[in-house]
Amino acid sequence: MASSSSSLLLRRGATGGAGRRWGPGEALRRLVSSSEAAPAEKVPVRSPPVMPPFEHQPRPYAGWSGDEILAKRKQFLGSSVFYYYQKPLNIVEGKMQYLYDENGKRYLDCFGGIVTVSCGHCHPDIVNAVVEQTKLLQHTTTIYLTQPIVEFAEALASKMPGNLKVVYFVNSGTEANELAMLMARLYSGNLNMIALRNAYHGGSAGTIGLTGLQTWKYPIPQGEIHHVMNPDPYRGTFGSDAVAYAKEVEEQINYGTSGRVAGFIAETFQGVGGAVELAPGYLKLAYDTVRKAGGVCIADEVQSGFGRTGSHYWGFQTQDVIPDIVTMAKGIGNGLPLGAVVTTPEIANVLAQKIQFNTFGGNPVCSVGGLAVLKVLDKEKRQAHCADVGSHLVNRLKELQQKHEIIGDVRGRGLMLGVELVTDRKEKTPAKAETNLLFEKLKDLNILVGKGGMHGNVFRIKPPMCFTRDDADYLVDAMDYAMSGL
Repeated sequence: MASSSSSLLLRRGATGGAGRRWGPGEALRRLVSSSEAAPAEKVPVRSPPVMPPFEHQPRPYAGWSGDEILAKRKQFLGSSVFYYYQKPLNIVEGKMQYLYDENGKRYLDCFGGIVTVSCGHCHPDIVNAVVEQTKLLQHTTTIYLTQPIVEFAEALASKMPGNLKVVYFVNSGTEANELAMLMARLYSGNLNMIALRNAYHGGSAGTIGLTGLQTWKYPIPQGEIHHVMNPDPYRGTFGSDAVAYAKEVEEQINYGTSGRVAGFIAETFQGVGGAVELAPGYLKLAYDTVRKAGGVCIADEVQSGFGRTGSHYWGFQTQDVIPDIVTMAKGIGNGLPLGAVVTTPEIANVLAQKIQFNTFGGNPVCSVGGLAVLKVLDKEKRQAHCADVGSHLVNRLKELQQKHEIIGDVRGRGLMLGVELVTDRKEKTPAKAETNLLFEKLKDLNILVGKGGMHGNVFRIKPPMCFTRDDADYLVDAMDYAMSGL
């Protein structure tokens, strides 16, 4: 194929010596003879990277095709139920860190069902525990005594620092944050809640108010919630200056409230917001300010808990704080609909003034599955594994950043990482179109990642915690290959 300059030469003709103009025919003759005289050096064609081998044979699929499923989704599911990719994938099977589509094609899952699959897809220990409990007793609720709920609660409480020893089980992170906000308001006797800009805490009527991203917020009453400046070291107004950000919390309380607040909620590593790790030392300062104003401090561990960060079991521990309330979900059940709120006995007691009940919270099947998750994470030393693989992956991503100008920031720790793409590093202009293009290219290379951030320009890399160094290398090599083709 002729180069772009050669094509231009053929279309317009060319100018010879002394300003003489050649027609396209003469230009073609001279171009060919020139090529014959000095053949162009061949550029080697680069081959795409090869996915690591994996010993699992997916079952033959005999269900509906992806096209049939998509048509029925459009007919019977709400239009707000979105999907990834121009041609969405029909995923029919999963095994550890891999997923399979209807044709048996294998994908490296770098998003873990939106940071939910902690131990691995269909981990045998968890599957067996759930199956055996399902055969025995599926459901009763807490109006009767059952062993699974208290055994799981005891095991979960043992993972918590300080006096965080009372557990409430719910079904999702949204429910957990709703309950935490209720506790904070009842315990403090105040209404005002403080949350961060760029935060995501759920999609219910109450947690929409806590969420600080307009993408997820409907125009409904949001009730006594104030959003303070996000302590984002990459995009934040004050960079990594935790003191300046914490001062803004104090000013918000002084100028935007009565001076008394119910509570403060924050993710240590913002998930939907694009894997943003808060400025070092910020939570300790913010917690002190909020507690002086009568509020309680809530740590949202829905995405960052259970050893995913590698350095610590809980994200808040990276900031050297102990919250008053901790919310969790997603990785707690490895895919089961399970969430929890853990708090102190004093705060928990405020719910006793009325009836507090959740029909499915602490369901025997979910409780057995959740306990199995804790055991697997300990037995397989997944926290240490995340630290090792995550450190390797971050180093490789930072090397890739030196090669490709489109990578503006690499952040996070363990297997809770983000790669932000920009068209201008100085201005940090979000690379929206390029992100979408690379998103599709990675899928074609058998890699599934998430997207996040206000502008959707951050790759969210949060795979099942059985993700290996070989998987990490394949991911980076595939990103390099895709970016080299931009």
